[in-house]
Amino acid sequence: MFNDSKHGFDAAQTGYEAFMLAPHDWVPNNRKLPVVIYRRALAPASGNLASEFEILFERNAWPAQWRNSIFDFHHFHATAHEVLGVTGARAEVIVGGPGGRVVTLHAGDVLLLPAGTGHCLQSFERHFQVVAGYPAGQQWDIRREALTPGELAKMQALPFPPLDPVDGKQGPLIEHWLHAA
Repeated sequence: MFNDSKHGFDAAQTGYEAFMLAPHDWVPNNRKLPVVIYRRALAPASGNLASEFEILFERNAWPAQWRNSIFDFHHFHATAHEVLGVTGARAEVIVGGPGGRVVTLHAGDVLLLPAGTGHCLQSFERHFQVVAGYPAGQQWDIRREALTPGELAKMQALPFPPLDPVDGKQGPLIEHWLHAA
């Protein structure tokens, strides 16, 4: 559980889920780092969520690089970890590759995907949009096929970000990711 009144967090309604995904077919997922879903990281009615997520991610060294939706085809990023802040509406996203786990995301939620984690937009309400951020110094790619052994080794050696994209010096990234090292 996290709580930060300056960002509209409500301790009674916020929290996070963390879960591991095994490799699946051509999608490597991440053997060491869990996916994290922050529920109500920002209050949906707090204003301009896109700008608020950009400010939050930038402050925590996960600069936002784009605003849009999530691709509706299975893919993953081998060269960067990714954080997605949901700025509007609701969607179902498949994480883990074809046949993976379906998660429902709402405005104000954040999805933290370690490098290699497959994801695909399954269904969405009108006006669904996310802000995407990546750790400073990491450049994302789009992968739709299996990695070579060398590419997999590079992905697994990606550095851990020093700050949680939502909670900074504490939070699930620090708790789960840095302790996995």
